[in-house]
Amino acid sequence: MTQIMVQMATGIDQGDYSKIEQGKRNLSFEQCRQLALAFNTSMDYLAGLTDVKEPYPRVKPEE
Repeated sequence: MTQIMVQMATGIDQGDYSKIEQGKRNLSFEQCRQLALAFNTSMDYLAGLTDVKEPYPRVKPEE
């Protein structure tokens, strides 16, 4: 995916995402959450805490 595609999928600014990729900036909690949702994985996987790519079961919002 291009940085623009990631921006469109997550709402993370392309400039910020570029700095994250270059190691000049760390992900915020919310950015990590947005990436996990966009890539259908868990924040633990993105952080390197697990090798399991599948996300945890999602909590359904209460109606």
